[in-house]
Amino acid sequence: MPPPPGPDPDPGAARPDESAEFLDLVHTVLHAVRREASARCEPEGVTPGQLRFLRHLARAGAPRRPGELAAALDLAPRSVTSKVDQAEAEGLVERLPDPSDRRATLVALTPAGAALVARLAEHRHLGAQERLARLDEADRAHLLALLRRLAAPPSP
Repeated sequence: MPPPPGPDPDPGAARPDESAEFLDLVHTVLHAVRREASARCEPEGVTPGQLRFLRHLARAGAPRRPGELAAALDLAPRSVTSKVDQAEAEGLVERLPDPSDRRATLVALTPAGAALVARLAEHRHLGAQERLARLDEADRAHLLALLRRLAAPPSP
């Protein structure tokens, strides 16, 4: 004889099928936006990995050591060296001496690199705007409100 059913631990909790669908939908939307942005970036000759590197450097707001970039991007240092070499050859970054350690170098975006990151960010935003345009104004506001709630830290 099976044990009697116990009380539902949290009647408001999402069911596994809902959480699976949520994860699938979020992944699908983000993947589509990234794929569309990558297609728009192709004429610029930037790979997704190079874009990620350049965007991180832009968000840092200041030159960074290659080792810091490797740790932040979860890459092997030699991979960052390759990305820096390529971006430097394209005029997108420059190596600078580290004023606090003569043995170290810093990597900084050049004005051309900053302009490229800004153009590519615009491409990405256009893709997101096109997706959001499928919804009317009320639905967009509701979606953003729900996402803000999901993104907020849990209440104590």
